Amino acid sequence: MNWITEALPPKIRSFLKRDTPENLWVKCPESGQLVFHKDLEANLYVVPGSGFHMQMPARERLAALFDDNKFEEIKTPEAPSDPLRFRDVKRYSDRLKDYRAKTGNHDSIIIAQGKIETLPVTVGVQDFAFHGGTLGMAAGEAFVTGMELAIKNKTAFVMFTASGGARMQEGMFSLMQMPRTTIAVRRMRAARLPFIVVLTNPTTGGVTASYAMLGDIHIAEPGAVIGFAGARVIEQTIRERLPEGFQRAEYLREHGMVDMVVPRQQHRETLGRLISILTRQGAPFVAKQLPSPPDDPGAKPAA
Repeated sequence: MNWITEALPPKIRSFLKRDTPENLWVKCPESGQLVFHKDLEANLYVVPGSGFHMQMPARERLAALFDDNKFEEIKTPEAPSDPLRFRDVKRYSDRLKDYRAKTGNHDSIIIAQGKIETLPVTVGVQDFAFHGGTLGMAAGEAFVTGMELAIKNKTAFVMFTASGGARMQEGMFSLMQMPRTTIAVRRMRAARLPFIVVLTNPTTGGVTASYAMLGDIHIAEPGAVIGFAGARVIEQTIRERLPEGFQRAEYLREHGMVDMVVPRQQHRETLGRLISILTRQGAPFVAKQLPSPPDDPGAKPAA
């Protein structure tokens, strides 16, 4: 107890008391640096000091990606919400209601269309805040809808993945989304339209075992964890120590599973160039001219 609570009248105590929002400062998981939340949002949820890429809300990612922050969100088909009437500590149907109220999403994948660097494109974003970005029936429907829309409009399809894998509360119905999404990718390829995957942290489980690794080009965010099973599970299975940085984006790029690692601030420019090349639209891609090497003072003049 202090003098404020002991001596001051209630009205004055309430005037002096100030409630501080819990998310006013955000701590970097890598460096421990504290960042003001407004600064973090302005930097696309990348910690300025360490460069650590934190998870980004799906709609904020879409707004930052599309030209002039404008996009049209596509309504996806309804799917059975609780086909197995699953229950553990609480009902699965109640969990879905909680996640929908928390995120404002119907499920873990949002489909939108708009323009990137003036080029029309269809984009899917997996929201890890919704049930760990897991792949269930509704998410599978959303992915297939996005692919069909891209084929109909003859646009590229860009998928941002962030997932813990298949949604086990839906059992085999969830696992069946892996072949469904794979077939959708094959239809996209048959239409000769580009499918670009941007792997964010984390991308694991059945999503990695299906559409996340079926893109024409794979881009990863720095430091993203990408794999099927967790590193600890693998170590316990093979009884060996895994290499440093195993399942990280940079390690996978060095071993040929990822084409490039691109910071979040460069996604729009990079995707615009790739889509321009792959669809042969817009201005042709021109590589930046390298500066001429400096003259060697020790070189002999030409005869």
